[in-house]
Amino acid sequence: MNSGEIMVEVAYALPHEQLIVPVKVKSGSSAQEAILASGIMNKYAEIDLAINKIGIFGKLTKLDMPLRHLDRIEIYRPLIADPKEVRKQRVADGKVMKKGGGDATDEA
Repeated sequence: MNSGEIMVEVAYALPHEQLIVPVKVKSGSSAQEAILASGIMNKYAEIDLAINKIGIFGKLTKLDMPLRHLDRIEIYRPLIADPKEVRKQRVADGKVMKKGGGDATDEA
């Protein structure tokens, strides 16, 4: 790798599948350029950069964000259910949440 290039990763995860693609891009490349260079959009047609949010190491960012060496760009999927509504429904159903987000059990 020459000094004008950096290595980054582009990640996309589905409920039962995860893909992380290492990509070599020019220093100063944007997150969008790395996503396009990764070819990940060819494999997952549902990715639409006008709709899907992205982040770098879990922090939301914009497509024009310049990258640093070893950044991981994550492409986020839309939520299936609104977490606030799920919690409200659990309360309405009388379910108790345990620490960590799952349903509490009576096993002790």
